[in-house]
Amino acid sequence: MRIPDAKVALSTASVYPESTATAFEIAARLGYDGVEVMVWTDPVSQDIDALRRLSDYHRIPILAVHAPCLLITQRVWSTDPWTKLQRAKSAAERLGASTVVVHPPFRWQRQYAKDFVSGIWRMANETDVRFAVENMYPWRYRDREMLAYAPDWDVTKDDYRHFTVDLSHTATARTDALDMVDRMGDRLAHLHLADGAGSNKDEHLVPGRGTQPCAETLERLAARGFDGHVVIEVNTRRAMSSAEREADLAEALAFTRLHLAATPSPRTPGPGR
Repeated sequence: MRIPDAKVALSTASVYPESTATAFEIAARLGYDGVEVMVWTDPVSQDIDALRRLSDYHRIPILAVHAPCLLITQRVWSTDPWTKLQRAKSAAERLGASTVVVHPPFRWQRQYAKDFVSGIWRMANETDVRFAVENMYPWRYRDREMLAYAPDWDVTKDDYRHFTVDLSHTATARTDALDMVDRMGDRLAHLHLADGAGSNKDEHLVPGRGTQPCAETLERLAARGFDGHVVIEVNTRRAMSSAEREADLAEALAFTRLHLAATPSPRTPGPGR
């Protein structure tokens, strides 16, 4: 049995529609190793001093900052995408977080998309914070597919220093998650752990409730001695109560710790295979 140094964190997005402050409280109570702050419309998520106070009060570290690059956060921390990333980097440095998670640009952000790969490298060279670019997926409606991200939703097709793999996104993209993990190799720095069943929607199910190889991914990373972060990023909007939401997040944490500590099967490839 090999237990990696990876810390298990709770994304503040996992408690929505409850607040960022609630995520810190739940993470501390359930025994998570830290939180990933999703910077979005909640004013607390945008306020570095407020986040530091929450971290200090609950004695729960902030391990990562998710830059505001969703459709609903287009005006958070400026409308300029590079300004958003500079502010995310500054927030991570001030809060002691080691990673900034960023999505590839939307295709209509043409100049940003054109300079994105070189720009991420430039910013990565200016800091010890890791810019971990996250895999996305094609947008689908009925039998139509739209490529919404540039240079590509499959970030392994471009040259980045660090990657985030999201298993809900691999489900929506209908791509092989383990193959993507292998293609990312040693540049995989961050895992968003969630499940999915291949719907057109980005489901973010509790691990074990969909079709994605969540357990196998954790076991493979354990075999490699993965030392990045594993972040529970699940959708609990349908929870009928705060207690039900907390039970889902406790289940996700138990699943993650179990499989990070499990002995990989003989068929699990090791590094370089």
